[in-house]
Amino acid sequence: MKIVLFGGSGFLGKHLVPKLLTSNHTVTLISRRPGAVNDNLASAIEVRGWPSPENLGAMLEGSDALLNLTGESIGAKRWSASRKNELFSSRIETTRMIVEAIAHTTKKPGVLLNASAVGYYGNVKNEEVTEDYPPGNDFLADLCVRWEAEAREAEGFGVRVVLPRTGIVLASNGGALQKMLLPFRLFAGGPLGSGRQWFPWIHIDDEIDAMIYALEHPAISGPINLAAPESITMKQFCAVLGKAMHRPSWAPVPSFVLKLVLGEMAEALVLSGQKVVPRKLAMIGFQFKFPGIRQALAEIFRQ
Repeated sequence: MKIVLFGGSGFLGKHLVPKLLTSNHTVTLISRRPGAVNDNLASAIEVRGWPSPENLGAMLEGSDALLNLTGESIGAKRWSASRKNELFSSRIETTRMIVEAIAHTTKKPGVLLNASAVGYYGNVKNEEVTEDYPPGNDFLADLCVRWEAEAREAEGFGVRVVLPRTGIVLASNGGALQKMLLPFRLFAGGPLGSGRQWFPWIHIDDEIDAMIYALEHPAISGPINLAAPESITMKQFCAVLGKAMHRPSWAPVPSFVLKLVLGEMAEALVLSGQKVVPRKLAMIGFQFKFPGIRQALAEIFRQ
């Protein structure tokens, strides 16, 4: 397939592009930071800077699939009013621009895979969360709801829309796990908050494989939960992480400390969670390489 990837210079994109190439797809990467693309990677694909709205339609002409991973990092800064606006505009306005460009193409792409997150569901304490679970009512849930709604406008042009609601992606070279390692290395690691909140996670290899699987299988549309089959709590995750690092997991960080440091973001990203079930992936026969947290972390630390 001829694939146009938006926002592929970040964490997910750096893992996704090589796998797309090994699957014999061609990739055009459109980024606001084209200089951030690795030189070896850039030599194998076409890299373009962000176009004007009127030029984007021509750029998409003839493409088979679009992948939209754009958006300011959710956890990089405290959620001030201005930061919330940045998080919204970098997702909502960009996705709207892509859909408007689709409207002006002669040959529409077959599929738009538009990133989302399990934050769509808000904080769910007990129930299993499948793709038909209703949205939450906090800031992150509202962001995901509006983001997905913009992407689904492309369905009006006959484009299949896939909305991967991703959990916490675990990898050896970036992402959330890297931010959690330092306390454990200093023998001061432990669960965040009560530790009873659910910790929906997925290994980077399964994340990328599931995204490509969704691109290549026309029967897949709408939201899909990208989270491993094994549901664990924050406390259970930290215990396994400590064992994998040969470190104790005994020093929990109290909720009030996290709220002081992170503000509103603490509740949405750290102190809440969901028991996310990848029901659609199971129904279509997708096979996880790392369905359990122990084997996932063992593989990561072998690297």
